[in-house]
Amino acid sequence: MFKVALLAAFVAFAATSIAADKKIVCYFGSWTIYRPGLGKFDISDLDPRLCTHIIYSFVGINTDGSLRVMDSWADLPSGLDGYGKFTRLREKSPGTKAMIAIGGWNEGSSKFSQVASNPGTRTQFVRNVVNFLKQYNFDGFDVDWEYPNQRGGQPSDKENYVALLRELRQAFNPLGYILSVAVAAAESSASKSYNIREVSQHVHFINLMAYDFNGSWNPKTGLNAPMYPSSRESGDQAKLNMNSAVSYWIQQGAPRDKLVLGVPSYGRSFTLANSGNNGVGAPSTGPGAAGPYTQEAGMLGFNEICVNLGQGGWTVIGDPEQQVPYAFKGNQWVGYDDASCVRKKADYINKMGLAGAMLWSVETDDFRGTCGQKYPLLNALNSVLRGGVSPSPANPDPANPSPAPTAAPPPPPPPPSTSVCKEEGYVRDPNNCSTFYYCKNVDGQYQASTFHCAPGLAFDTSINVCNYKESVPGC
Repeated sequence: MFKVALLAAFVAFAATSIAADKKIVCYFGSWTIYRPGLGKFDISDLDPRLCTHIIYSFVGINTDGSLRVMDSWADLPSGLDGYGKFTRLREKSPGTKAMIAIGGWNEGSSKFSQVASNPGTRTQFVRNVVNFLKQYNFDGFDVDWEYPNQRGGQPSDKENYVALLRELRQAFNPLGYILSVAVAAAESSASKSYNIREVSQHVHFINLMAYDFNGSWNPKTGLNAPMYPSSRESGDQAKLNMNSAVSYWIQQGAPRDKLVLGVPSYGRSFTLANSGNNGVGAPSTGPGAAGPYTQEAGMLGFNEICVNLGQGGWTVIGDPEQQVPYAFKGNQWVGYDDASCVRKKADYINKMGLAGAMLWSVETDDFRGTCGQKYPLLNALNSVLRGGVSPSPANPDPANPSPAPTAAPPPPPPPPSTSVCKEEGYVRDPNNCSTFYYCKNVDGQYQASTFHCAPGLAFDTSINVCNYKESVPGC
């Protein structure tokens, strides 16, 4: 009996240790500090205790091998000091590593290709990266080249990418810096860009972007990040799913314990050609309507989706084969991940022995708790992968414990007079350019919520976003 109890205790301890070792990598899109209303995300909104690694996105690359600060006012100490605020989040969670990513979709491929192709420029780039990490106190560097040998790249990118990673890792090792990559997940793209076995040798972990498998670039509705193929699919389309991507990377030599599975906190949306034909694979006429925060046609943050669903009128369907939901209302259709399917993906990570999960990105999770729990998707990952355990608290002194995560903040007070509201939507304060309101019609009366732009910014009514004052007429 004692032996059985001892064995059970050992198994429980081992399971806890395994869970505690899983990575939860959280990307932060720095441009989201400019989003309007409740979509505006400040660095202080990020709870680092929910992440093992936080990654600031992005810094740019120049053809001479130098790094380009994307928004000096937002990023540098001379302005809002985004870099400093971000790395200081470790004070709340010393176990969390603060990294920065280079590249992204908008940066493209051609400049990476030029830098990586020249040994001298490559050496200079590595030196510049090391100096940058030292100067701004980051723990590591994430290479998000989208993508080698594509989008203006060249065939030699595949081997030059490996050389670039090898030289970065060699420079990082004596300094203890972390090196990771964000990579295309699907075989159709990854096979063009990567020698997977060699890439895997030089990085600490691989962030597999297992989303954007379908979107409004296609003429039919499709799920953003399905777990498995559908019986409706064949050929390459049947490989556009999480399981097929993970299987391909493993088959090509990626170690399971370096693969971090990407999970999206947003959905891909469509406008249906016929609102009566609303399943997966239904004809569409283009992207879905833009959301109030993300303001991008064809995508909706989970924080926008959950509000829509809460307002009623939407039909939610859980696809039994692909294991993720979609929803439709009228001619609008969106495929997305909710907390339930995120837990399924986390179970899959454990089952497959993968390194952990990555969330793109924290600011489109329900970070305010508008629909209930704050960070429902990120909390779902933590509950399965880490048993609810987050990195070490900021103050481990039991006599003076750190405060528990707080509940969602109370709504901002209404403006002095609701006379500013003439219709639903955003309106700027007539006496203060940096203050604006969101007016909502509730039972025939307007309710106004108050918001404030960051110092030096004014609310630009032409785009409904805080903008530089000099760019806003009348301010």
